[in-house]
Amino acid sequence: MYPIERVEPLNAEVTRMVVRAPEIARKIRPGQFIMLRIDERGERIPLTMNECDPEAGTVTIVFQAVGATTMRLAQLKAGDALLDFAGPLGNPTELEGARRACVIGGGLGTAIAYPQAKWLHEHGCEVDVITGFRTKDLILLEDEINACSTRQIIMTDDGSNGNKGLVTQALQQRIDEGADYDLVLAVGPVIMMKFVAATTKPYGIKTLVSMNPLMIDGTGMCGGCRVKVGDEYLHACVDGPDFDGHLVDYDDAMRRGVMYRSFEGAAREAAEGRDCNGGTDGERKGA
Repeated sequence: MYPIERVEPLNAEVTRMVVRAPEIARKIRPGQFIMLRIDERGERIPLTMNECDPEAGTVTIVFQAVGATTMRLAQLKAGDALLDFAGPLGNPTELEGARRACVIGGGLGTAIAYPQAKWLHEHGCEVDVITGFRTKDLILLEDEINACSTRQIIMTDDGSNGNKGLVTQALQQRIDEGADYDLVLAVGPVIMMKFVAATTKPYGIKTLVSMNPLMIDGTGMCGGCRVKVGDEYLHACVDGPDFDGHLVDYDDAMRRGVMYRSFEGAAREAAEGRDCNGGTDGERKGA
């Protein structure tokens, strides 16, 4: 069992949870994820590491209660425990050698992108962080990102905080101002990552995107997390989750992403009612 040491809401939709998992805390790196299961009746879901503390033996995850399992997860408290907390899985993000980077997070993707920005900052890289949210009440980790970035640019759809508009507008503006990025990392909705990659491609800027398709086992056996990259299909769990943003087939990823929408909706309805044990929360909707 893996004890939960702390649970706190970050906004009305998102929760931060600190789990005691000493072995994972010593090994996990930015970009990698874990597979957790609440109890023997639950499903396994993938969540990306938000922070780790090897000395304390803890791993922090941030998640949004969007499906049956994450809704159950959000109800747990400090002192409860998780049955399974397996990892680290996936490959660490390739960050070595970057000297000037732009890390972009869309919504909950901000929590997934935070450890990469922190690592880059700690290793002497100049880091711009651009984050996008629907409105000011959904902004995540503003103080934490300020502490590990050269510049933080917040974009909101309604202009209630920061600048009104899209993250790609801020990215284009920074490029036009002469920002000489040698790495852009984008984490968020597929459509956002698609247009981030389209923005950087004319300039030949190395661009990584973190893909979060449906994932069942996290080891490549189920085949559910296939991502078309160039002329081949790769598995996000073992080949990723980060891929060359200029090679990913985003339209294919979006088509695959809606295949199980009806099942997810039914599971959420059940969770909101009497039964919280079913569901498909297989995308990495957290960090």
